[in-house]
Amino acid sequence: MIQSHSFRFSLSAALLLVFLAGVAPAADPVFEKPDAQDMRLLRYPDIHGDKVVFTYAGDLWTVSSQGGQATRLTASTGYQSEAKFSPDGKWIAFGGNYDGNDDVYVVDARGGEPTRLTWHPGRDRVIDWQPDGKSIRFQSRRQSRTGRDMQLYTVGVDGGLPERIILPTAGLSSYSPDGRQLAFNRITRESRTWKRYKGGMAQDIWIYDFDRNDTRQLTDWIGSDNFPMWQGDKIYFNSDRSGNLQIWVHDLQTGRQRQITHHKEYDVKYPSMGPGAIVYENGGWLWVLDLATEKTRRLRISLYSDKPLTRPTLKKVGHMVRSGDIAPDAQRAVFDARGDIFTVPAEKGDIRNLTATPGVRERRPVWSPDGRWVAYLSDASGEYEIWLQQADGQGEAKQLTKGADAYKTNLGWSPDSKHLLLSDAALNLCIVDAESGKTKKIDQSPSGEIRDFCWSHDSAWVAYARGEENGLSSIFLYDVRDGRIHRVTTDFTNESDPCFDDKGDYLFFTSSRHFDPTLGGVDLKPIWANMDGLYLVTLREDVEHPFPPQSDEVEVRDDAEDEDKDKEEKEDEDADEPEALVIDLDGIGTRMVELDVPSGQYGNLCFADGKLFYISSPFRAGGGQQDGSRSSIQLFDMAEREQKKVLDSAWGFELTPDGTKLFYRSRDGFGIIDAKADQKPAEKPLRTAELEARVDPRAEWRQMFRDAWRQERDFFYDPGMHGVDWDKMYNRYGQLVPYVAHGSDFSYILGELIGELNCSHSYVSPGDIPRPKRVDTGLLGCDLGRDVKNDRYTFARILRDRNWDGHTPTPLNEPGTKVRDGEYLLAINGVDLRLDTNPYSLLENKVGKQVVLKVGPDADGADSREITVVPIDSEAELRYETWVQDNRRKVDELSGGRIGYLHMPNTAVGGQEGFAKGYYPNLRKEGLIIDERFNGGGFIPDFYMNILRQKLANLWKPRYGQDWRTPGTAFMGHMAMISNGYAGSGGDALPYYFKHYELGPVIGTRTWGGLVGIRRGVGLMDGGNVTFPEFGLFDMNGRWDVENYGVDPTIPLDNLPHEEIAGRDPQLEKAVEVLLKKIEEEPVEVPTIKRFPRDKTR
Repeated sequence: MIQSHSFRFSLSAALLLVFLAGVAPAADPVFEKPDAQDMRLLRYPDIHGDKVVFTYAGDLWTVSSQGGQATRLTASTGYQSEAKFSPDGKWIAFGGNYDGNDDVYVVDARGGEPTRLTWHPGRDRVIDWQPDGKSIRFQSRRQSRTGRDMQLYTVGVDGGLPERIILPTAGLSSYSPDGRQLAFNRITRESRTWKRYKGGMAQDIWIYDFDRNDTRQLTDWIGSDNFPMWQGDKIYFNSDRSGNLQIWVHDLQTGRQRQITHHKEYDVKYPSMGPGAIVYENGGWLWVLDLATEKTRRLRISLYSDKPLTRPTLKKVGHMVRSGDIAPDAQRAVFDARGDIFTVPAEKGDIRNLTATPGVRERRPVWSPDGRWVAYLSDASGEYEIWLQQADGQGEAKQLTKGADAYKTNLGWSPDSKHLLLSDAALNLCIVDAESGKTKKIDQSPSGEIRDFCWSHDSAWVAYARGEENGLSSIFLYDVRDGRIHRVTTDFTNESDPCFDDKGDYLFFTSSRHFDPTLGGVDLKPIWANMDGLYLVTLREDVEHPFPPQSDEVEVRDDAEDEDKDKEEKEDEDADEPEALVIDLDGIGTRMVELDVPSGQYGNLCFADGKLFYISSPFRAGGGQQDGSRSSIQLFDMAEREQKKVLDSAWGFELTPDGTKLFYRSRDGFGIIDAKADQKPAEKPLRTAELEARVDPRAEWRQMFRDAWRQERDFFYDPGMHGVDWDKMYNRYGQLVPYVAHGSDFSYILGELIGELNCSHSYVSPGDIPRPKRVDTGLLGCDLGRDVKNDRYTFARILRDRNWDGHTPTPLNEPGTKVRDGEYLLAINGVDLRLDTNPYSLLENKVGKQVVLKVGPDADGADSREITVVPIDSEAELRYETWVQDNRRKVDELSGGRIGYLHMPNTAVGGQEGFAKGYYPNLRKEGLIIDERFNGGGFIPDFYMNILRQKLANLWKPRYGQDWRTPGTAFMGHMAMISNGYAGSGGDALPYYFKHYELGPVIGTRTWGGLVGIRRGVGLMDGGNVTFPEFGLFDMNGRWDVENYGVDPTIPLDNLPHEEIAGRDPQLEKAVEVLLKKIEEEPVEVPTIKRFPRDKTR
């Protein structure tokens, strides 16, 4: 059996990296031993008098404002941050993650037990104390319209329900000395991993006057102005006007702005003001700026901690398996997990860690067909190379290749175990000598990596699928002996997953040739979902059709012929070498036969013993992706000409070389079964849950830092790294890695590193970090009000606009509840409710559980009643739907029903849903507003343009009823789009194309500015991830466009805070105004027919 390695088990398209036995990573001088007398990576500082509070390794510490030895204030599993001293310095408010969610806590500045003040299931981020010292200001999405905008709230130190500050969107903020004005950032992006950003979401500082209900913009720099800090008649702030973020000051008397700090390498991070001073982070150290002298000084802080999260420890890593392979005799399987290579017995014996190398990462193990070697990729040399380890774990690992010049991806042994195939991120396919390591390039794809390849049984031919310039993929053959490439299929169809049979007669592959459309339910547009079929080509002209016409005939036995046949079969069995494969290349693509299977989605083809094995995956409507949980392993029996199921709910497999055993992955784990039809999952799954590795966090952080740096170097779309000295950045941020004592701080360093690329879609996802068990809080789908006079809570507004959606229930709007706006919430589960109790504290751990509410029309409980509701875990969909419906009603009212409205929350599946629900019902309107504010992106939105650009071609007159139109979904009226700075990625592309095709005006503000995109991740050893932007948009004139700027509106118009406070939406109002004017100037005229035709000859 000759197997294809194209579908070796992988959790995702990501590739993980690995290690080797007896091999230690080379020492890197950038990772010097940390100095406990001068600690770095001290974050989120605040200052009050002679005290500074900060976060290190997820805990709060205090230290003298002159430096010295720090004292721990908190110690817990979760991450505590953004601590703020109260105005009198006696208390510290902070964001604490004790129960799996960030909530507001307060603790005595001298230490003690923290008090919890918020219980909402969303994140609550501490901003500062209110000037009176009686309450704490924090930021939350709890009442967000779209999930992308955030608001400010206050919560009293004595508890109770938080109250919203009136501003529609706000975050970082500081009060004037008299408390009557607030300097604030309307936009929150100070933690984004994108330095020197100049797009439409750039932060400016605004001032809101509470007495006059008025806002004014204080700064207008195209980049970032954030962290306003009001002191007397000056507002200090952070700005990247000089390149790095530095502290600046705005004089309110003169309007002059000037730079205060002048750090050369690192940004000023998280500045915070106390009486007469600002403390901030720079380069991991804490600095203090004296406001009187404007001089800065670095604090030398000693910090002694046991750092429990840095201790090497044994950890279970079975849940981190990324890929695997089976031994040729099926007695063991090999896996990579958490950077080590393991072999696991089929039944008896111990699990072996073949590499056991903390600080080195191994990945993609493949077992040689002769059983001797496991080949894998390792970065022990500093770059990923191919290494070999004896399969029994004995001896030293052997480095096979050297001089990596591209990120290596897939491996595949030849059947004779003498060569390996290797693909890489530079779109190359190479052949590697397993003895010498000599590497030869076979081919390079013009588009897309070469991932699907296989060997012939004699190791003389390679078949592979390679991308074409037209975006499709074709099958090619490579002759190992003469180095020539031969085309098998044309570039008119899309092929993948080639696989030779074991006799040398056929080459199998998948091909997308089935164009059987599913017609859309609204517009009859075709959807080609299940396009794949299974095909073969005969390798020689003398190979007969595999499925000739059948006829029942009487067989006449010839004994002499049987003897000759038996002799030939015995000679074949005794032969040491497989018979050389002969391929007739002329006309090979015309000798094609389709297997009799339904059209579908197929992959992972392997052949053995007259049967073709493969994965069948159902089409999933949402986004068109395969659904692995419902995939199955199938086989096609060549003799019986029939498809048969092997195993349900499996999405990856490999066959042993002899084709007798099958190694699979399913939702229940890994197993080995017989390679035949009608199998059940293995009675004893492989013991991957027992995989255990010695994890050295410090070694891992060093490896992952280099790995992330390497991934950006190898995958970033611009080989010049946007002009950044990438080696210099390695040294600059690598200095901080030895000071890491918590995974979240390591993620912060990675964010600082990739942020230097000055590029969108550069993200960090943390891996193995402490995560306290989450305790959810139930929500009721309403806004609660406060009746201070009667010391009661009221239902200020019940969210009712999504009760049709069974997936998003509205607890207070279900049939039979009958709760009305303005009624009182008197008790929860029998607990009387007063204003000093936060209602959400009584709904902790109540998601999906029945809760009894006492409600009534009067505060004293008269005529009250009890109702049973089931709280939900999120109100986001309810609040979004309420906002959309409010906008729709407003447009309908302002336009007298002449203009339709739709909102697109993104350009992915949710955006398609929003578009369809809003576009088709409004086809007969005279105008249409497409609102893409807060659009979170997704797919490139050319799909929508194809619909919006339609022009009416003709009409049809039936005998009864109104005329029909063709195209039936063409909108004949006038259109306008609304955008803002929160709209990005696909939300940038949407107005970009709308303007390009001149479909109407774009009203609002400049968009985010992120059209350098991502398509996959490779992953890091501990399960974390960094993204690497791989492609950037340029326009029809050959110029880079949109990135780090955004899309300008046709009609610039901002929704100012005081206007929104007054209940207005000027952008929406302007869109209605513009369209009504356009309708009057250019009325929508639909052709009509005057009379029916008449035959004048009669």
